[in-house]
Amino acid sequence: MTINSVHDRAELAELLSRDLALHAYELGDLDDFFWPYTTWYRHGDSVALLYHGSDPPTLLALDRPEHADRLAALVDGLLPLLPVRCHAHLSPGAESRLADRFAVESHGPHLKMALTDPDRLPPADPAAVVLSAADLPELLPLYAAAYPGNWFDPRMLGTGQYVGVRRDGELLAVAGVHVWSPGYRVAALGNVTSHPRVRGQGLARAAVATLCRRLLGTVQRVALNVRADNERAVALYTGLGFTPVAEYGEFSLTARG
Repeated sequence: MTINSVHDRAELAELLSRDLALHAYELGDLDDFFWPYTTWYRHGDSVALLYHGSDPPTLLALDRPEHADRLAALVDGLLPLLPVRCHAHLSPGAESRLADRFAVESHGPHLKMALTDPDRLPPADPAAVVLSAADLPELLPLYAAAYPGNWFDPRMLGTGQYVGVRRDGELLAVAGVHVWSPGYRVAALGNVTSHPRVRGQGLARAAVATLCRRLLGTVQRVALNVRADNERAVALYTGLGFTPVAEYGEFSLTARG
């Protein structure tokens, strides 16, 4: 199967912008901030991204169900090019193309959600403040206690798109971004959590709502990924005006032999 390696950001942006909600993460990775860590492939109008800025690298190969055949052909062509270990975000069924060459460990079904009804966002919370690199010594212990194993790049604090909520001077909730691209008009929320002892008190909700209002001043589409069985998180995002727009799976891949 022949696939093409793509090095033209304009070409990629044109393809990915046809479905902003599905491809918000990939569009954000076209920015200079992430671009040096990316390798891109296409078959027809299906696009795959191999992101090298994480350990192990992460493969994103996503398309709509009506284009499952062309996505399958793209994944087939990628087989000899993938590293021996990687994480993968795949549209349903694409993982079956990998099973002969890789041991495929599923991390469960996930949803892509997009902010479709911003009128449901409450006003920005005055207790929610923008975080910076100076807040990293507080933020890391919060993630260790509330969200162990999350993927967090401290460089993202430099975007000014991380919002925290404190009580009595203690950082207890945070909402941030995985990507933020005013140039490509997309943002993807990430690293959202609150300390276990204050869950259910609305602190994470306040942080997310404040961040979304901030993001809408610079982007057209705000999206996120969430585990489909994380009922609390799905309910939080739904209540703030987010809608599920696609299903996908997350997997760990290890080459056989």
